[in-house]
Amino acid sequence: MTIYTRTGDQGQTSVIGGRVHKDDDRVEAYGTIDELNSFVGLAGSIANPEIFADLGEDLQQIQQELFDCGSDLAYTRIKEDRFKVHSDMVDRLEAWIDRYESQNPVLEKFILPGGTQLSSTLHICRTICRRAERRAVTLSHNVEINPQVIKYLNRLSDFFFSVARTANAREHTPDVEYERSKKVFRNKS
Repeated sequence: MTIYTRTGDQGQTSVIGGRVHKDDDRVEAYGTIDELNSFVGLAGSIANPEIFADLGEDLQQIQQELFDCGSDLAYTRIKEDRFKVHSDMVDRLEAWIDRYESQNPVLEKFILPGGTQLSSTLHICRTICRRAERRAVTLSHNVEINPQVIKYLNRLSDFFFSVARTANAREHTPDVEYERSKKVFRNKS
């Protein structure tokens, strides 16, 4: 098997149901999700399994689901029975966020990406996830898509924020507070 097909040499690529230009909003959206998936793989590979076994498993699950998100966005003709991303995936992310947040110190000020290498990488995941969400929203203005993908990406960026903080907490490294931040978050207890 050869990896090159030569079918994209004229600036077009195949999607499920046809061909589009490589700079099409659809390709930009699922391409950004693919970029995110690569960084999630990086985060998983640098997470110490003795400290982050649970996170490693969660990140592997997320990688599978990001592939599902890209697949759902690749359809040019909407058939809801083909969609792989569903609301229960968003619900599960919320449960994961709650679990990790319970391990984090109280957040009072804005923080900067940083701390440990793993935390920094998870913040990169968060920012790419936000871009993927924006690209999916742009796509949704022009064509019908699975709306659960946008919800999933939105919640996933919150997940990355939470676990980036957990990565620092478990390695006894404080979050990097934004120096000019006032106390903007209040404890809800």
